Amino acid sequence: MLKENVANTTVQLSDIAAKTGFSLSTVSKVLNGRSDVSERTRQTITEAIETYGYHRRVRSSKNRKLIEVVFQKFDSLWCLEILRGILTEAQAHGLSVITTESGDETHPDSSWVNGVIHRQPLGVILIFSNLTVKETRLLHSYNINYLTLDPSGTPSPDNMSVQADNWTGGVIATRHLLDLGHKRIGIITGPNQMMCSRARFDGYKAALNEHGIPLDRKLVREGDFTTQCGYREALSLLKEPNPPTAIFGGCDLQSMGVYEAARRMRIRIPEDLSVVGFDDIQTSAFMGPAMTTVHQPLQEMAVMATNMLIDKEKGTITNNQVVLPTSLKVRNSTAPVDA
Repeated sequence: MLKENVANTTVQLSDIAAKTGFSLSTVSKVLNGRSDVSERTRQTITEAIETYGYHRRVRSSKNRKLIEVVFQKFDSLWCLEILRGILTEAQAHGLSVITTESGDETHPDSSWVNGVIHRQPLGVILIFSNLTVKETRLLHSYNINYLTLDPSGTPSPDNMSVQADNWTGGVIATRHLLDLGHKRIGIITGPNQMMCSRARFDGYKAALNEHGIPLDRKLVREGDFTTQCGYREALSLLKEPNPPTAIFGGCDLQSMGVYEAARRMRIRIPEDLSVVGFDDIQTSAFMGPAMTTVHQPLQEMAVMATNMLIDKEKGTITNNQVVLPTSLKVRNSTAPVDA
């Protein structure tokens, strides 16, 4: 294993070849993401690139016309809202966009890094996911910038990120229900490992605390941000001996599942059950009844992320981390508890 660290921007490709004992053409293949290199060879050369601080020359701007967007799964209207914002802004700057499905909510597949090095985009927008220090250094050595949109964990101050004010969103959703007289308010969170889920849940707890209402764990369910999960967990909540009079669905997709659970149990919304979502995706306003929800500025977040990558490429970025405000859209799915 290579231990020496000379961190020198004057390191040449020939130096990497000499240090590893491989030919210049093999080193070049690894740098260009070619597949006709063994994994052991790729690992040795990649480690040398990181250890000795080799940096590729920045490609001319006329060749860097691509932004890559990495989703865990592109399977929802939430994803479509994000992609629409990126496409609109990228087009305005003469850039193209490609999408990749890879990994999970916390990290793309290990094979993804080699692929993105081969594609050499201007930059990468990761949805939820974060990268390891090793992967970050590797992308940096190829002058590929990346940004996390709605990061699953706490982003490093050195890494670019864009997110919404999830905590405030959780507070205003719960306050709205409390102001309507609801005291038994169920919640279906997102996955516990995701920062946005924890922040919304913390906001929910803070609003209850403001009103002197202790947290009732029997009214809390963990979800996965899908409609199917919202349906399943809403049934569980509504079958409690003392069911909630309102449910904060955690996101619009889960709240749509709450609607279906209520329909199956012949529970009327909002007369018998108030429902609040989170995201304000387009279809939420066309539910029957129209859904009260927390507006998360998804397209604005996507536009901001695209512009930050462009500014980073130009060397003009002024702020690595951006948090955009959330607001409540009151529609017809909530009503006073005694209505």
